[in-house]
Amino acid sequence: MPLVDTHCHLQSPRFDDDREAVIARCLEQLDWLVVIGDDIPSSEGAVALIRDRVYATVGMHPYYAEGVDDACLDRLRELAATPGVIGLGEIGLDYFNEYAPRDVQAVAFRRQLDLAIELDLPVVIHNRDSDEDAYAILAEYADRLPGCVMHCFGSDATYAERFLALGFYVSFAGNATFSKAQQLRDAAAVVPLDRLLVETDAPYLAPVPLRGKRCEPWHVVHTAAVIAEVKGVSAEELGKVTTDNARRFYRVA
Repeated sequence: MPLVDTHCHLQSPRFDDDREAVIARCLEQLDWLVVIGDDIPSSEGAVALIRDRVYATVGMHPYYAEGVDDACLDRLRELAATPGVIGLGEIGLDYFNEYAPRDVQAVAFRRQLDLAIELDLPVVIHNRDSDEDAYAILAEYADRLPGCVMHCFGSDATYAERFLALGFYVSFAGNATFSKAQQLRDAAAVVPLDRLLVETDAPYLAPVPLRGKRCEPWHVVHTAAVIAEVKGVSAEELGKVTTDNARRFYRVA
């Protein structure tokens, strides 16, 4: 069935021993996938993996907000000009692990949102324990952004509806399959099919029944099956709809 992993980190050192085999395995089962950057080296690594059916984004995760200066933004511009770069991210706020002060994270977030508008690229948002501040900043930019997805959604249905009201997409990863993650499944229930994406965040968050293993992009089939059940549709329909959504969001022909 059609299916896309809209968010993975195949440039991670955890794939150093068998990266090409993993990519081949994934492309046997998936239509295409997106390798996400979260600092300059990982963005460079994502770009290096671009090929037929493998795309990339570039950006600075909030962990590295203190490094978002003019030189950093210039390098992101250079990388974003590479054919096959289809988004900016992951960017945002993280109050669970405050590796940078909140005010510094906010400045870095806004600077990269400005860059996304400049480059006409959709944005991939990291938001952990920072719902209200992330919402407030994104609401300022919503009508100017080329597109926005709340990656690895981790909040409740109320926040899902608030981000949807801004016109955003909402994406669910393997943690939505965990037994104690009913809040995430409740959030998925309120997301219209035409605004829904699925992902792995590989090598992290391997879904049930593979929890505890290194996650690979093809594992998105398990997350898609759970979300399909939540939405009351077949896995095949969920795959087709989310693939269509991914093409529209990332503007992939």
